[in-house]
Amino acid sequence: MVDGLFFPPNWVDRALGGVFGFGLLWLVAFTYRHVRGREGLGGGDGTLTALQQAWIAHQVPQCGYCQAGQIMQAAALLTQNPKPNHDQIREAMSGNICRCGTYPRIRAAVKRAADIG
Repeated sequence: MVDGLFFPPNWVDRALGGVFGFGLLWLVAFTYRHVRGREGLGGGDGTLTALQQAWIAHQVPQCGYCQAGQIMQAAALLTQNPKPNHDQIREAMSGNICRCGTYPRIRAAVKRAADIG
């Protein structure tokens, strides 16, 4: 059992309330839990979310290194705060590194997705 071994009790429940890089948590933490990746953002029929549409419109992807983390962090932000302002977007997205430096496009896409709803 992981709880109490190296982490305080209930650390998994507290940690999984947000978005975390899979490299930061033990795989056992996800046993019997729902995990949603970027493939699970859109509808089952192939429809795109407002965030995915904005991502495409602003041509955010470049090399792809950061895309999974960036779009999932943006999705979490918009779930917690559907209408974030510029500073809130910048703060929420600050933990992800983009090797291509498309931060302005990322922030613009998140803002557009928030405006679309």
